[in-house]
Amino acid sequence: MRRFASRHPWWSAIIVVVAFILLWMMFAVWPEWLSDLIGSKKLFLNALFNGITLGGLYFLVASGFTLIFGLMRNVNLAHGSLYLLGGYVGYFVASWTGYWLLAFPAAFIVMAVLGLLFQYFVFRRMEGEDLRQTLVTIGISIVVADLMLWSFGGDFYNINPPEWLSGPMDTFFITAVKSSGDYVFLRYPMVRVVIFAASVVIGLAMWIALNRTRIGMLIRAGVDDRDMLSATGVRIQLVFLGVFAFGAGLAGAAGVVGGTFQSLAPGEDTRFLLASLVVVIVGGMGSIPETAIGALLVGVAEQFGSVYFPTYAVVLTFLIMVAVLAFRPQGIMGRS
Repeated sequence: MRRFASRHPWWSAIIVVVAFILLWMMFAVWPEWLSDLIGSKKLFLNALFNGITLGGLYFLVASGFTLIFGLMRNVNLAHGSLYLLGGYVGYFVASWTGYWLLAFPAAFIVMAVLGLLFQYFVFRRMEGEDLRQTLVTIGISIVVADLMLWSFGGDFYNINPPEWLSGPMDTFFITAVKSSGDYVFLRYPMVRVVIFAASVVIGLAMWIALNRTRIGMLIRAGVDDRDMLSATGVRIQLVFLGVFAFGAGLAGAAGVVGGTFQSLAPGEDTRFLLASLVVVIVGGMGSIPETAIGALLVGVAEQFGSVYFPTYAVVLTFLIMVAVLAFRPQGIMGRS
């Protein structure tokens, strides 16, 4: 952040001003003219927090994608299929066992094994051939989507969280003031807060693993110069198998998250694949912090668009992507 501030002082000043305005809007009691201008504060806070928690879900999906695409340079356009299939696996495991938490390791393990098969039988034979990888994984995603539609039908599936996560929680954000002078505080779903906190913990763990551990050093060295790393005796294919399996497993676990506070249905695979692409483009490729920033921007823009500009909600997200590609093609926080 210090490097960014020193290189881009004007952008840093704009970010500070926007952050200050946003914090004031979150914590202050709104005057009547502001409520008349943009609606109630409750509506604004719900859109903001829904965008942040949706950004957490996008981060879980896109972080696996950025590991596979950004670090390993494998173009896996079947990543959305891993998300949706992992959600279906988690739904049936949670339904059969009655334990919501078991859905996460089940979806992670099944998708990680599928990721191992992808890496060994598909990507290992097409190293450096981006066009072939793109076409083959598009074909795989179409086949998998049809198989899921045949197996699970076109119904919507929702994964029910445990009772202790089902209700709302009280927050300290004031939404209104009663005539008696008492404050009305925002209530927000507990499950979204817990899932967002879990995504933050996972993001920090991934950043530490990539930047502060031996395995992270091997991954980054293999991306920079695979031949030299192999010459030192490291079995680079095993390293990349592990990275691909982890990214695929993370997409499967994200499917359980998506099925918990949204729904699972045909077409969600394409939606989250596109979201992952937009997040990686906006934030920057190959870095966990850049993916997190891109996911938050896309999630918040999507939710504010659906609340304040419902007709142009989808267009708003892609306008952000177009602006980034036009003025900063390496991503907002990406390196040239």
